[in-house]
Amino acid sequence: MAEIVLENVVKNFGKVRALRGVTVEVKDGEFLVLLGPTGAGKTTTLRIVSGLEEPDEGKVYIDGQLMNGVAPRDRNCAFVFQNYILYPHMTVYDNLAFPLRSKLWRVEEDEIRRRIERVARVLKIEHLLRRKPDKLSGGEQQRVALGRAMVRNPRVFLMDEPLSNLDAKLREEMRVELKSLQKNLQATFFFVTHDHVEAMTLGDRVVVLNQGSVMQVGAPEVVYSRPANLFVARFVGTPEINLIPAEVMGETLRCKTMGTTWKLSEIPFFQEVRNIPSRVFMGIRPEDILLGQGDKFGEVYLVEDLGVDKVIRVKTDHTILRVRASQEAQFAVGERVPYLFRTEKLIFFDPVTEKLLG
Repeated sequence: MAEIVLENVVKNFGKVRALRGVTVEVKDGEFLVLLGPTGAGKTTTLRIVSGLEEPDEGKVYIDGQLMNGVAPRDRNCAFVFQNYILYPHMTVYDNLAFPLRSKLWRVEEDEIRRRIERVARVLKIEHLLRRKPDKLSGGEQQRVALGRAMVRNPRVFLMDEPLSNLDAKLREEMRVELKSLQKNLQATFFFVTHDHVEAMTLGDRVVVLNQGSVMQVGAPEVVYSRPANLFVARFVGTPEINLIPAEVMGETLRCKTMGTTWKLSEIPFFQEVRNIPSRVFMGIRPEDILLGQGDKFGEVYLVEDLGVDKVIRVKTDHTILRVRASQEAQFAVGERVPYLFRTEKLIFFDPVTEKLLG
């Protein structure tokens, strides 16, 4: 196990700035997820930790030791890639043994066998050891890729979207197994994904990255319920958060697009905010709008049946609200329905800085 620290890391590729002063700490034994869209700099961050790339500025520490200029082979990091990169001509056993037979490690064959047998039991792949990769399913190949990292007993596991090539059902199963594996190993996992569901279910903490900059670091529930800015609010959560322009007039909040007004004293969020701008973006998650209640009305514009629940789009005066409702909810397109905002769940952003107020 080991702690990873990146301090003000900058990385350029020609004129493109991939990382803009990234500062991240992965605690010893933590499952930290780096979440962001394509091109955010996620893979570059992992490559810098592993030593496959060197930062142009900033420092990288592993277990308190400065890693700048240290070769990848001397960092003892296991990198699990999006593509499994298994050797097709080798059996599973030989794929697992490959790193231990390298000139760098030179592990005795008896010790290799013991390590492989132990890892195979943990990953439930004992019956696959004599097969070749083309005889394995996607999930089995992913387990072998994990096993090849585990046999090395690395200080940290670096994982670059390792589940993205699996189908939806298998990804869900592997998320459960991966989280359980990390807890059993008590290992440090630094995991990259673009999937917010994956990030929220796996991470002890989540780092949201966009265009090479850290947007927010926090526990999954904090990132979801108190996003630091508009980017995080929009990126995390499906259906997307409702963001509605509003005006603050004295002690009143007015939303013209919905024809709605509230007293600021009725909204718990404003009890924590001192300087309130005259214009704000009001955010509310789809599950925090209640249909069939309240004195405001809208028209059902679209109903999406997701099986477990429904997403209902409700057209108000000048906006369309995304509302999550139970599977039992019965609303027809064109129907006028009352709706109610859970005011204790309202959050507000500055439209100029795009940051959460407070």
